[in-house]
Amino acid sequence: MTAATLITPGPDREHIVEGDNPLGLEGIEFIEYATAKPQALGQVLETMGFKPVARHRSREVLLYRQGGLNVIVNAHAKGSPLSDKPLISAVALRVRDAATAYRRALDRGAWGVPTHVEVMELNIPAIHGVGTSRIYFVDRHQQFSIYDVDFTPIPGVDPHPPATAGLHFFGIVQYIGNDRSEDWTEFYRELLGFQPLPPEQRFGILPKGRILRSPCPPASRFYIQLIEPEAGVLDVEDDEGLHRIGLGSADVLATVAELSRRGVEFVSSPSVQTSERGALSKTWLGSVSFEIVHDARG
Repeated sequence: MTAATLITPGPDREHIVEGDNPLGLEGIEFIEYATAKPQALGQVLETMGFKPVARHRSREVLLYRQGGLNVIVNAHAKGSPLSDKPLISAVALRVRDAATAYRRALDRGAWGVPTHVEVMELNIPAIHGVGTSRIYFVDRHQQFSIYDVDFTPIPGVDPHPPATAGLHFFGIVQYIGNDRSEDWTEFYRELLGFQPLPPEQRFGILPKGRILRSPCPPASRFYIQLIEPEAGVLDVEDDEGLHRIGLGSADVLATVAELSRRGVEFVSSPSVQTSERGALSKTWLGSVSFEIVHDARG
């Protein structure tokens, strides 16, 4: 062994290698709607099988749940009037460490959202998403959750109602402006580690746009579908936003039958038909719809 060999530097023991899941994403914790008509939206959610299980301690906010699905209805105006049409205003992502995920996202170019935490409220870090939406990072989702601090259980209500036909989060559909697919693909890839699927890999009954796969473990993986305007439509970049929620089901037809018994109507047209691959609910309140997608994980 020569002296030169002795002094040759080895690998840096503290070198951080970027993995396939740089933020440690572990699925969706909740999806939030903002609306000036929370009761009307609540009725829609209950028709879909959700139950109101908790109220925020200091704000006009309700938590609806079924199985592992958490949906927050936020009617707390923050300086600007809320729309009568409910809008998906936030997505909370489960991560291993919220502070670390937030710092890394900022380092990669994300815009942080200033927080205004009231007494007895958690400080949940967030970055700006599409339009006026936010992306939250939550690391309290196992034995101890964010709802234990910020929410009060509704008396007499089962805090963990079962999911209708095994429904679970599958993904989110995002409407984007003309020729913006590459921009949004890079946004989700650079900040959160999403990867685009091959064009031939499709889900459900609306095979449009580009589908991005989250870097989560398979059991908690979800998808974002980016949809540009139809050809010939004027630029609608100002209307970019999160459009609807995709819910996974191991048996779409059985799920549709159960939801139909609850009063949910599904779209039936020459281009959209309920099948084993998926189904699309009719739109409530001018903006709320749900897509059921076949997913064996259910």
